[in-house]
Amino acid sequence: MDKIVPDLLIKSLLDALRRKGVLSAPGVEAAFQALPRHHFLPDMPLDKVYTDEAIPLKYDNNGQLVSSSSQPTMMAIMLEQAQLAPGLNVLEIGTATGFNAALMQHMVGDTGSVTTIELDADLAKQAVNHLLATHMSSVRVVQGDGAQGYAPRAAYDRIIATAGVWDVPPAWLTQLKHDGKVIVPIWLDGVQVSAVFSRQADGTFYSDDNRPCAFVYMRGDFAGPEMRRRVGSTALYILGDDLGRLDTAALHLLLSDDHSPCHLESPLDPHDYWNGFQLYLMLHEPIGFIFALFAIPDGQKAYGMDGRGIALFTPGSAAFTSYHEKGTTHCFAGSEAFLALQQKLDEWNAANRPETGALRLRLIPKYLGEPAITEGKLYHRRDHYLHVWQGN
Repeated sequence: MDKIVPDLLIKSLLDALRRKGVLSAPGVEAAFQALPRHHFLPDMPLDKVYTDEAIPLKYDNNGQLVSSSSQPTMMAIMLEQAQLAPGLNVLEIGTATGFNAALMQHMVGDTGSVTTIELDADLAKQAVNHLLATHMSSVRVVQGDGAQGYAPRAAYDRIIATAGVWDVPPAWLTQLKHDGKVIVPIWLDGVQVSAVFSRQADGTFYSDDNRPCAFVYMRGDFAGPEMRRRVGSTALYILGDDLGRLDTAALHLLLSDDHSPCHLESPLDPHDYWNGFQLYLMLHEPIGFIFALFAIPDGQKAYGMDGRGIALFTPGSAAFTSYHEKGTTHCFAGSEAFLALQQKLDEWNAANRPETGALRLRLIPKYLGEPAITEGKLYHRRDHYLHVWQGN
């Protein structure tokens, strides 16, 4: 690897990002060119650094990932969502290596400012060293709980979180300028989308720019409820909002019986699931069913399955369909869950396959009262109601 020229690897990564169309926003490509990723991952092999993948940085005592260097594609997407410009004042929640903060500082220039907050003291110290080494010492690194924001440098034009949140902390909204934006990965039934919330005249916050994403969960005082449960001692994890309704011991018994391969009538590719069908199923969850995601770590199997995908459960049946199996579904105990899955797929096709671009989110502070809704779903969060629907 020592013989690989970093410039060629950087060019290869940028070419890949261009093909994905994620370098179109002003200043994004220039920032990636000016700040090579390997300066923020100095102990990582160059061929690993310049893959378009998230890179794990830290695990907790249970082996769960708690910090990573985000996938470059996702970083570029969120920078596009942020619409950064010279002179803006930006707050980042989740420093990690400091790479994203450096990119943002490059984009807001000498007249702008970036403050970044990191919960873990060791990561914060490393980020400071990386920023010094890349002549980005103007970035202010704060070690602490990002849920509290950072009032001394408020008010902010942009607040950007790089960890999945269950609810948007009120401190962020208080420290936001009236016309500012909060760019945040927010959980919806185990699914995450990067939303761009803007303040509305009625005191709510609205987003019509929502992109599928997958970030580690926010920790600290504003960590949400457990969104992930392991089934028995197997490698199968279930992710979702309704896990309190799910009896994993009973599910283990159900999944331990023989299962049958079923096939959805419309073959789906990963894009179809990720950007469309799983969101439709989430928002149109059949009454009495539980929608969730499932995940089995790479290289492992559970109940004859592997990979990641979506799942639908009833007390007496279960259906799992992987993102990468073109509609092949693992059916357990009966056909009820599979038939409901097929019905929702038919409905999604009949509705012209709405995708993420049709997703709408509204964050309503609880002091405004619970809204009456006629479409979509209403999620009860700590300080807000979150209304999610698909519209024009």
